[in-house]
Amino acid sequence: MNAIITVSELAGEAAGERPPVLLDVRWQLGGPPGRPVYDEGHLPGAVYIDLDTELAGPAGAGRGRHPLPDLDVFGAAMRRAGVSADRPVVAYDGGPGWGAARAWWLLRWAGHEDVRVLDGGLAAWTAEGRPLATEAPEPAEGTFVPRPGALPLLSADDAAALARSGVLLDARAGERYRGEVEPIDPVAGHIPGAVSAPTTENTTEDGRFRSAPELRERFAALGAKEEARVGVYCGSGVSGAHEVLALAVAGIPAALYVGSWSEWSSDPSRPVATGADPG
Repeated sequence: MNAIITVSELAGEAAGERPPVLLDVRWQLGGPPGRPVYDEGHLPGAVYIDLDTELAGPAGAGRGRHPLPDLDVFGAAMRRAGVSADRPVVAYDGGPGWGAARAWWLLRWAGHEDVRVLDGGLAAWTAEGRPLATEAPEPAEGTFVPRPGALPLLSADDAAALARSGVLLDARAGERYRGEVEPIDPVAGHIPGAVSAPTTENTTEDGRFRSAPELRERFAALGAKEEARVGVYCGSGVSGAHEVLALAVAGIPAALYVGSWSEWSSDPSRPVATGADPG
């Protein structure tokens, strides 16, 4: 099953006998909150999901900025939105797809088998003249119970080992990877052995994913081929989920290091590399 869905495909499914559950996961690093823009207009039937409180646990030392959520909190949020194991789910955001990808990854990791991301998000929907709604729906309670482990997960030690034995992709901007700037975390640089693979290069200027062949070519040039063991990290496990999604579109399975650089860099005993070379 494809991990993304087009606007026309979603419109058709939404009008069918088995419409998908729609999750609005609009989020921006550092704010502002996504709820006000959801209230101003969202896809009809979509339920707002808060990334910081429902798709992540509290930040803390040794946990990173967006650690895995408490499963009871996450499960309750999904059931409130109407999610059940036997009903498809489509997540979207306002672009560039990071929030939606985080919801996609968590649901897939937690055992839901039919989750997709709206390619291009809300901007693609409105660009085609599709309607928006302002009233928040009240869907019937879902029955989804998280059963984690369906997608591979990396610890800090796993990520370090994979950087030596496989392919570890750093999804952050190139200047953060090289250690030229670090606007958020205490240390600049990257995990030794990791390869720079900015998430922004997964999509075109309109926020839609590049084609599967284009993505396969991109990742192959970085060493991430179908036969390779591939992992991804970013700043805090959000844009990294977008990279895992892009790899899935390309047909390449990959593990996510959720703690990512925000966890790695908080431990002064962990090594740090700088510059363009993986180190």
